[in-house]
Amino acid sequence: MYPAEIVLPMKAELTQAGFEDLTTPEQVDAAINTQGTVLVVVNSVCGCAAGAARPGVKASLDNAKKPTKLTTVFAGFDSDAVAQARKHFAPFPPSSPCVALFKDGKLQHLIERHNIEGRSAAMIAENLKAAYDEFC
Repeated sequence: MYPAEIVLPMKAELTQAGFEDLTTPEQVDAAINTQGTVLVVVNSVCGCAAGAARPGVKASLDNAKKPTKLTTVFAGFDSDAVAQARKHFAPFPPSSPCVALFKDGKLQHLIERHNIEGRSAAMIAENLKAAYDEFC
């Protein structure tokens, strides 16, 4: 478990951009199992989260179409919430960071860690914008 003083500023990067911080399994299920589109970001302390995932996710919101609901869980901190989110990502294996887009409770698009590492924030944003255009 990472210390709060490390995690909280990284959480704030997304919550200050309008993401709801999900900290319990019940919050995760309630968020995902709704009508409309829901973006779930599995946030992390790693460098690819800081350099590509978080900036890319925020930049992706500069799009005509975007998810109805923006949410985040934090790996290594909100463990129960992350485990519950990952149940919804099946059949994909656990990955931190990662970004999932749901529509009406069904997984439509997932960017795994191996699709984040070595890519720029702009590339992540463009990938997500294409998914928004298709599913939102």
